[in-house]
Amino acid sequence: MTRTMAQTPLEDASKERLRLWLRLLKTTRGIEAQLRENFRTEFDTTLPRFDVMAALSRFEDGLKMSQISGVLRVSNGNVTGIVDRLAEDGLLVRVPVPGDRRAHRVRMTRKGREEFARQAAAHEAWIAEMLGQFSAQEARTLTTEFSLPEDLHDT
Repeated sequence: MTRTMAQTPLEDASKERLRLWLRLLKTTRGIEAQLRENFRTEFDTTLPRFDVMAALSRFEDGLKMSQISGVLRVSNGNVTGIVDRLAEDGLLVRVPVPGDRRAHRVRMTRKGREEFARQAAAHEAWIAEMLGQFSAQEARTLTTEFSLPEDLHDT
């Protein structure tokens, strides 16, 4: 059955929101792909390794593995492998949690903090270049416009 009637304003709005979502997704994937390539070629590292270090950089006392997973919204298994490799490289250390023999906190070492600072500066420059078409005010406006209700952040 073919549709001969014009779409309603509600249907138009729904279609436009779908187009917006697809554009956001395409843009995000493109930026992530470029970041992955930049981290690989300039630092011989990965975006997930950077993400773990970024999460830890905000917590001087470190985080438990489950907390890192929660911050990054990934499984504990994903985080464990990344933390293992970062620890092998001397960028992170596991510290026992007093009173809990099974738990450890993960912290950045001095070497890790220094390496993260280098990577974070490059990351900021890459993002500035990729999103350079937006003024500071436009970036603030878009950030505000794309703020989702809190219940969507928690899913």
